[in-house]
Amino acid sequence: MRSAAVTPEGDHIRWVELPGQEPPRVYVHGLGATSPAYFTEVAVDPRLAGRRSLLIDLLGHGISDRPAGFDYTLEGHADALATALDRAGVEGAELIAHSMGGSVAIVLAARHPRLVSRLVLIDANLDPIPRAPGSSGSSGIAFYSEEEFTQGGGWEEVRDRVGAHWWSTMRLAGREALHRSAVNLTRGTVPTMRELLLELKIPRSFLLPEADGPLPGTDALTESGVSVVAIPDCGHNIMLDNPEAFVKATAAALAAPA
Repeated sequence: MRSAAVTPEGDHIRWVELPGQEPPRVYVHGLGATSPAYFTEVAVDPRLAGRRSLLIDLLGHGISDRPAGFDYTLEGHADALATALDRAGVEGAELIAHSMGGSVAIVLAARHPRLVSRLVLIDANLDPIPRAPGSSGSSGIAFYSEEEFTQGGGWEEVRDRVGAHWWSTMRLAGREALHRSAVNLTRGTVPTMRELLLELKIPRSFLLPEADGPLPGTDALTESGVSVVAIPDCGHNIMLDNPEAFVKATAAALAAPA
């Protein structure tokens, strides 16, 4: 395990690093998740192995610190991640990023372009979404006020409805971190993550579950150079549900000409 201080108060982002050749690859998890748990199996597959790979946990999640005073906006996450990558000597990385991590990766590429050479987004959030009571995802967490979530029973209600698999990593996240990250994910960015993605000039791929049907706005994405790939036999956690198809699609995306 390696780490870097990323805030003035000395809070650390931590990651598991696999040795290999440059340029590096950086794996970024989604809301309430952790990169080593979600990506190790695919990162060590022979078709993706051989590169220096950082399986990194965003601030507030997994093995990273959980400062209660951090804002946990997408921009805040991206800037903290940028500091960690700088201190790890990373430049021109290929980012493989899931869900909220994909949103953070888009913002990172827009705000810190020298750090990112390619994006592989895994069912990432591209647009603001409405808050919805009873949802097990970010929209349900964001429906609570921060006080309701952290002290008024919201955390326990989410625990009881997300299921054992997600909870196994969600329980590692700080309560403030989880709530603020969800609120800011539903709020999105200005310009939106979709608009930022359309303007990026690096190779970009977007993987989504085939069962979800066409990705809204696919035509505009493909016209801007984004490769949109539907993956069969999976849900939102593509790398866990169908690792074989995920590795095949990701290897192809990473091998595509710049």
